[in-house]
Amino acid sequence: MVTVLIYTESRFPADRKKIREFVETYLSKRIKGDVEIGVSIVGDRKMKYLNTTYRQIPETTDVLSFPLDDASASSREDVKVGFSPDRSSPDKILRLGDVVVSYPQTVMEASQGNKMVDQQLSDLIAHGLDHLMGIHHE
Repeated sequence: MVTVLIYTESRFPADRKKIREFVETYLSKRIKGDVEIGVSIVGDRKMKYLNTTYRQIPETTDVLSFPLDDASASSREDVKVGFSPDRSSPDKILRLGDVVVSYPQTVMEASQGNKMVDQQLSDLIAHGLDHLMGIHHE
């Protein structure tokens, strides 16, 4: 089972139901067993703060991922399609971490890419989820 914890700043009209359904479908095809993920939809000011604080880049960005453990560790490299990780927590739930998306950046990129905002949001969430699973795109 996939548990999706969603936080959206109230001024952004992100569809929580669509986000939950997308993440559940995306992860259930890639990870076996119980998994928990956090998804936050924030503004550019919050995203710039996070990017500055955690990456030392003083500007906004579209998506950030925050793993609960070291994503570069060799054990994380095994979290690929179909992998069923050994869950060391007592409740046997794999807690991947959090994906944070800038809603204003999503809207801008959707417009530039001639996409629907919901599709761009899903694409950015997928990119963040891939990073949490140790899959990096060039």
